[in-house]
Amino acid sequence: MKKRLFTFTFLLSIFLLLAACGTKEEGSVGSASAQDTFTVGLEAGYAPFNWTQMDDKNGGVKLDGNAEYAGGYDVEIAKKIAEGLGKELVIVKTEWDGLVPALTSGKIDAIIAGMSPTAERKKTIDFSENYYTSNFVMVVKKGGKFEDATSIQDFNGAKVTGQLNTSHYGVIDQIKGVKKQPASDNFPAMRVALESGMIDGYVSERPEGISASSANDNFSMVEFEEGFIADEEETAVAVGLKKGSDLTDKINEILAGISEEERQEIMDNAISSQPAAE
Repeated sequence: MKKRLFTFTFLLSIFLLLAACGTKEEGSVGSASAQDTFTVGLEAGYAPFNWTQMDDKNGGVKLDGNAEYAGGYDVEIAKKIAEGLGKELVIVKTEWDGLVPALTSGKIDAIIAGMSPTAERKKTIDFSENYYTSNFVMVVKKGGKFEDATSIQDFNGAKVTGQLNTSHYGVIDQIKGVKKQPASDNFPAMRVALESGMIDGYVSERPEGISASSANDNFSMVEFEEGFIADEEETAVAVGLKKGSDLTDKINEILAGISEEERQEIMDNAISSQPAAE
């Protein structure tokens, strides 16, 4: 009886040891894989910076754990950074408000999502050098009374909104008498609200304004002679990184190698290749 018990215990120990070795080996493989990837978070709903599409047309990248693909300016910049780092690009579709938490928790390595490096965000995360700079515009209905506006003050009494937790929404307060509407979670939702007449316009940046008016013949982009007052950090976009990330210097070096002409060419291509409707 004692001999049988010893044999069973010995075999059980061997089994557990092998299982433990297998687990450790799998963990090692996973860690090595993580070291070989550059995981980027974006919302895939802010054309021409980023959008969702159904295939890899025009350089689309498959979304992690998703049958869809991501395309756009941010995706092309992410591809260049991943190539410069010698890593495989992985893109995770993430809601706007979830991007910073995903970064700080380590779920993603970087945010490349048309995000501006504001002073408030810099309290939580670091940023690379800017990879695009634009200006604020208003997207309105074509043929409406606001299409020919030349000053933001022409929107006195108008129903205007912007995206939640962005400087787009904050600058609306510069319009006297404006009827500021609740902030929207995303740009597709604002386009729907504008189409239906729930709002008279929404604040955006020039590339998105061009994108919106190109994708929908009923929309028009208004650029102002007397526009919004904003710091450059509010109209620029940069790569968001964890505090003290060892990727920051490497990414800045890669971005420095992309000329202004090439950046504009990438943006122009993104605008022309965006899906017909968001």
